[in-house]
Amino acid sequence: MAIAFTFPGQGSQTLGMGRDLAEAFPEAAAVFAEVDDALGEKLSDIMWNGPEEALTLTVNTQPALMAVSIAVLRVLEAKGLDVKSKVSCMAGHSLGEYSALCAAGTFTLADTARLLRIRGNAMQAAVPAGRGAMAAIIGLDHGDVDLICKAVSDLGACQIANDNGGGQLVISGEKDAVEKAAALATEKGAKRAILLPVSAPFHSTLMEPAADAMRAALATVAKNDPVVPLIANVRAAPVSDAEEIARLLVEQVTGQVRWRETVQWFAANGVTTLYEIGSGKVLTGLARRIDKAVTGISVNSPADIDAALETLLA
Repeated sequence: MAIAFTFPGQGSQTLGMGRDLAEAFPEAAAVFAEVDDALGEKLSDIMWNGPEEALTLTVNTQPALMAVSIAVLRVLEAKGLDVKSKVSCMAGHSLGEYSALCAAGTFTLADTARLLRIRGNAMQAAVPAGRGAMAAIIGLDHGDVDLICKAVSDLGACQIANDNGGGQLVISGEKDAVEKAAALATEKGAKRAILLPVSAPFHSTLMEPAADAMRAALATVAKNDPVVPLIANVRAAPVSDAEEIARLLVEQVTGQVRWRETVQWFAANGVTTLYEIGSGKVLTGLARRIDKAVTGISVNSPADIDAALETLLA
């Protein structure tokens, strides 16, 4: 039974996340303290005490979700888990890719926190407020949605940002183009086409300034090859070279998160158990909808950690 660790992305945050871990495990508390120190502010205070609007700001959500994931991982390691021998590969959804790379030793925890703060700031600054939009399209296949995006290109950039699987695709781009595409999707038989309450058109060509910022940031940070391969978002295939990973992280800012294909890669390569490390259960829910042969298990509470260790250390 091959195992992968997956790491959640934006949308999995909740106020109070990680507090139970910090109270139960000194290793977890140390992670939150190190992230606070790296950022020069008490992000943990925002995570645990709010206000919620502050936590949902992209610049805070990204390092906060990573901190919870790494807190879980550090506790698992402290209790005897050896990632290299027990885990076949890792993957993360969008910002979760950075959590995966921190877990695999490509980046230090402090550098990962700073990279995600830069990424959040750069994504927020890339497009003026109100110019971009994102929409979830439920119940159409990838090819149909791709054609719809092309059909509205005269109104501006519009592309598939996330292929989440289970019939859920997210499109991103210029507001007028995304709104038109959502309307066309409904006409073409989509079950739902919903504009998302996001602050920027993530994973679209409008994010090019943010890609440039990440190229510069990643060029200056120390990188190690991961201890286990990363199944990269934009490739849905394993990568183990640190410099190539950095290039793909830049590409990911404007490129498509190919999550459906990532889970299909797991299934095709005998990786049938996916432990979702960190806040929420979004990826665990998607796993079974994409491929029934794959089992998702979310690990984000002290009880989850105990249950996971029984299997992982068996």
